[in-house]
Amino acid sequence: MTENTNDQIELQLFTLLRRTQAIHVQTSSGEVELERSAYGILCLLADEGPQRLGAIATAFRLDPSTITRQVQAVVRLELAEKATDPGDRRASLLTITDMGLEAVTVARAHRRRMLDALLSEWTQEERDGFLRALTRFNQTIDDWIAHDTVPE
Repeated sequence: MTENTNDQIELQLFTLLRRTQAIHVQTSSGEVELERSAYGILCLLADEGPQRLGAIATAFRLDPSTITRQVQAVVRLELAEKATDPGDRRASLLTITDMGLEAVTVARAHRRRMLDALLSEWTQEERDGFLRALTRFNQTIDDWIAHDTVPE
């Protein structure tokens, strides 16, 4: 792979980041309009169950104080609730509420309908290839994060 190819990949990743923000804005629907950070936290809770705040910070690679502010927002909106972790009474455990689960379900359904429309002209083979490449890319990043080293 040449540096020019990596330059183009970096450019496309940045473009993808901007486009995902546009998708987020376009797919805000339902009674609760979810901020991007709230959507991410609620998806994590819906997919993986209750989480300690430290685990959420680690999952998003953010400072705990940043996550604390974001968590306060979802708790204030009653989309999640914070309680003492029964496994360690010094820690807090965040759990999605029924209202939070409904908000995520509505937002995801809307996003998936948008993806159906955006990819309607793609063949199944193109969609499958994109999914494989994206899955591999995300796994590569997860592996890199797990080893907490910067590639040279």
